[in-house]
Amino acid sequence: MRSSLKVGLVIGVSCAVWQCIMVAAGWLTNPRLFPLFYLVILIEVAILVWGLKQTAALQTYGGQLITGTGASLIAGGFLFAFSLLLTVVFFPGILGEMKAMQAQLLRDAGRTEAEVSAALALQTPLIQAVQGLIGTVVTGVLASLVIATFLRKKA
Repeated sequence: MRSSLKVGLVIGVSCAVWQCIMVAAGWLTNPRLFPLFYLVILIEVAILVWGLKQTAALQTYGGQLITGTGASLIAGGFLFAFSLLLTVVFFPGILGEMKAMQAQLLRDAGRTEAEVSAALALQTPLIQAVQGLIGTVVTGVLASLVIATFLRKKA
């Protein structure tokens, strides 16, 4: 559990720092630069490799999978709370700016106003935070399945 906690907190803090950079630089509301947000996936995977490499000599495949999954759950919980703080407390207008960007992109793609409204209705701080939690955990579990295959203790 100790390894999961350490790795999970490193993932959570690293991804939170990247989110802050994205918001502060205005990249989160720029359609061309928004895809940079998905570097959080590479950050998570790289830190999982680092963390699982540290425990590989001591753990079996299942142990590595549990460590990686635990780390992802801890990181996801941390990022859930951080996302709410970011969008509600630190940058309360950021979600409105993101909605405006997405609305324009949808209109440019030929969507009707009803379709635009329906898509934007699902964007709330809570839903954004839940999506981050789910994305972090799913990415972590899938990455751990692969990473543990290559780093595990040989039977």
